[in-house]
Amino acid sequence: MARIHGRPRGRSIAAVVLGTALAASGCAQAGGATKTAATVSVKAAPAAFVHPGVLVSQSQLDFVRSKVKAGAQPWKSAYGQMMGSRYASLSRTPAPRAVVECGPISNPNHGCTDEREDALAAYTDALAWYVTRDARYADKAIQLMNAWSAVLKDHTNSNAPLQSGWSASAWPRAAEIIRYTYTGWKSDAITRFGGMLRNVYLPKVINGSNSNGNWELSMMEAAVGISVFLNDRTSYDKAIARFRKRVPAYIYLSSDGALPVAPAGSGIDTKSEIVKYWQGQSTFVSGLTQETCRDFVHTGYGISAISHVAETSRIQKEDLYPEVGERLRQALGFQAKYQLGAAAPSWLCGGTLKRGIGPVTEVGFNALHNRSGIAMTNTQKLTEQQRPAGTNNLFVAWETLTHADNPA
Repeated sequence: MARIHGRPRGRSIAAVVLGTALAASGCAQAGGATKTAATVSVKAAPAAFVHPGVLVSQSQLDFVRSKVKAGAQPWKSAYGQMMGSRYASLSRTPAPRAVVECGPISNPNHGCTDEREDALAAYTDALAWYVTRDARYADKAIQLMNAWSAVLKDHTNSNAPLQSGWSASAWPRAAEIIRYTYTGWKSDAITRFGGMLRNVYLPKVINGSNSNGNWELSMMEAAVGISVFLNDRTSYDKAIARFRKRVPAYIYLSSDGALPVAPAGSGIDTKSEIVKYWQGQSTFVSGLTQETCRDFVHTGYGISAISHVAETSRIQKEDLYPEVGERLRQALGFQAKYQLGAAAPSWLCGGTLKRGIGPVTEVGFNALHNRSGIAMTNTQKLTEQQRPAGTNNLFVAWETLTHADNPA
């Protein structure tokens, strides 16, 4: 890719790094040659963390509030969807427990659903508070966070790392909004909540996983969010370092060579092992993910976590979009093409795809298309078709509301 010396007016640095030549392409094309965006030397932790600064910033929240108050679409319908959900109920009763036990596919399910949904409810209430300025929602978020931080001690069984990643992706979003925009959360309760994040969640997620990529990406999303809330530069640096290695091992680009990048420390280093790890897929094209041939649901989890970490890094003034943006663009475009109904060729997953990517495209689409001016035809069509994007009831929620066409 030719080096670009000047930056066109009105375009972000990410757009320049990705290159104007990419702007004409709407999605990854099977067998098409692409170039990886130049790896940018990005510091990880900022000198001082920005708050609120996990997935949504103060300026983004202000934009959302102004659009909802004006009755503008799609924010009005997205807000109505959120407020009509069970997560916004002011009669919700927290269901904390000391030990959350989650086996494969949450079986057994001892507190798994309760924990994830209480975390999502706290985030929902925090957003509702910011838009309405109705203190009842802030107080409900505080009630949920206080209830869990007073009780939770551990996660057990095989899905403990993933459960921790999902729940601890949502908790810091809620906590950041409430802590920095509302005065009613007592300092001792904030300290206790921070202790829960540091002592219960962080040890479960910070060292990552060699399981399927969506696990480690969700775990790094949690670790990054926790680190922002705790103002912990050391854990932030560690999480970002692992994230930067995992993204190339999750989304393939033709510039990687004949085979995908292996996950760091996995010991997967032969073609047969890589093919097995990539769900039996032996033909690799830009935008294919390590879990595309498993199903689009899990692929969506991985793509979503990548976009969430990149968005948080941008808020924290150490933007990772220039580094991961081309992989994210290609993954969104490739999956969107088939989610929209294109028939799978025989070389792709044996000609059979399990679709159902979920409400995961808004954050990446907004960053790459709206902020950086990159055309993403299939991703745009899918994103607009799915609006308002709701929640996957795990760790993704209300992203049409928070990120649709959000320039902040």
